[in-house]
Amino acid sequence: MHATVRSVIEVASEATEDVCLLDTEASPEHLSRGTARYADAMLTVVEPYYKSLETGRRMAALGKDLGLDHVALVANKIRDEHELAAVRDFAASHELEIAGVVPYDDRLPEAERRQVAPLDFAPDAPGVAAIAELGEGIAADGGR
Repeated sequence: MHATVRSVIEVASEATEDVCLLDTEASPEHLSRGTARYADAMLTVVEPYYKSLETGRRMAALGKDLGLDHVALVANKIRDEHELAAVRDFAASHELEIAGVVPYDDRLPEAERRQVAPLDFAPDAPGVAAIAELGEGIAADGGR
């Protein structure tokens, strides 16, 4: 599986007019197997809980150690300003950038239960809008 993913990333990295987003499993294994070699950036999705934030910090450190120039967090399932402040405080204390914020949205797990893409299930949902905004920002920055 890792060899296939590396091949896809290698080919995609040669096309400068395109953006390739790779959603990997929540594990450092893909990084240790060379998957990050052709990546311009790594976004680590975190939730506003210490274990998730600490895992995100460790993944970000590993990405930087592997030579990725741009490593950032995506704050996910944020319910209120208190949770957002917790993520921001953690990121600031570890010199991590937050690339985007996705609010908690009941329609996203409902889409998954129905086995429908969130964009098709609830295109006007706040979570879908936040993900679209994040994607547009990535595309505009060329992955940086």
